[in-house]
Amino acid sequence: MREKLYRFMQGRYGLDRLSQVMMIGGLVILVIASFVRRPVIVSNIIYLAGIVIVILGYVRVFSRNIQKRYRENEKFMSLTAGIRRLFSKEKYMMKQRKDYRIFTCPGCKQKIRIPKGKGKIEITCPKCRTKFIKKT
Repeated sequence: MREKLYRFMQGRYGLDRLSQVMMIGGLVILVIASFVRRPVIVSNIIYLAGIVIVILGYVRVFSRNIQKRYRENEKFMSLTAGIRRLFSKEKYMMKQRKDYRIFTCPGCKQKIRIPKGKGKIEITCPKCRTKFIKKT
């Protein structure tokens, strides 16, 4: 069975980030449509939109026009770069908070990372040389 699937997918585009977002987004819309009861026409339109988005995601996966799907995915990735960078930065900051305290310089608003457990220390901002005292 695995070999049949492998042969079927040869020459096809496959799964990429845009296809994943379309399929997950379509499923979320379908779940939302299942909770919307009144008016019925609105729930049917939402349900139909969810189905269409999921189908378009699968069409992208099974497409043989690899160059066009690649360009579409690159455009999507460039449009969402700012959002992904923001979430990546927040994820990194949450990971750093385990071992470090992060302070903001009162002079220039620069973020400064100081190891936890050092007690009350004088911090010098590396950017503007402002000195301030904080407890880690």
